[in-house]
Amino acid sequence: MAEVKIAVLVGSLRKGSHNKALAHALEKLAAGKARFEHVDIGDLPLYNQDLDTDYPAEAIRLKKQIRDADAVLFVTPEYNRSIPGVLKNAIDFGSRPYGDSAFAGKPAAVVGASIGVIGTALAQQHLRNVLAYLDMPVLGQPEVFLQVKDGLIDEAGNISNAGTQTFLQGFIDTFLAWIATHGGQH
Repeated sequence: MAEVKIAVLVGSLRKGSHNKALAHALEKLAAGKARFEHVDIGDLPLYNQDLDTDYPAEAIRLKKQIRDADAVLFVTPEYNRSIPGVLKNAIDFGSRPYGDSAFAGKPAAVVGASIGVIGTALAQQHLRNVLAYLDMPVLGQPEVFLQVKDGLIDEAGNISNAGTQTFLQGFIDTFLAWIATHGGQH
């Protein structure tokens, strides 16, 4: 399979985000098989339907990055048992105006990291509901609810735990097969 292009949306804007670290660690595991394009969502204004007739440049860029990708990887923290507002805002811009969704038909996967024992299970379930409405074929298994502990991902973006690294490599390999099966190649 040729190298695929994966748009990566991380639902955390925090500089030291566990989810940004997870996204970069997954990128390293996909080296040579996939190219990750990290989509900036922190510069988007708040979605307002009045903007549908005069889309902001940041939203046009976001939609282009999604359309140019073969697939989308959503990396989400969990805020108050759901997805962060910044991620929902990006999804709203990428899927609007009605009938012009950049997400429709794109193969997708959802992962997340948290210091909590259940990882980001509830946020991921909410996100999967949204992605189903957007007509995105979403990888069902393996689910990645990563509990972050000190040193799990080092400064260079490597997974320090061998079992976790093997599990995440399996996730990447399964996601790449999912993309190939669901027409993600341009």
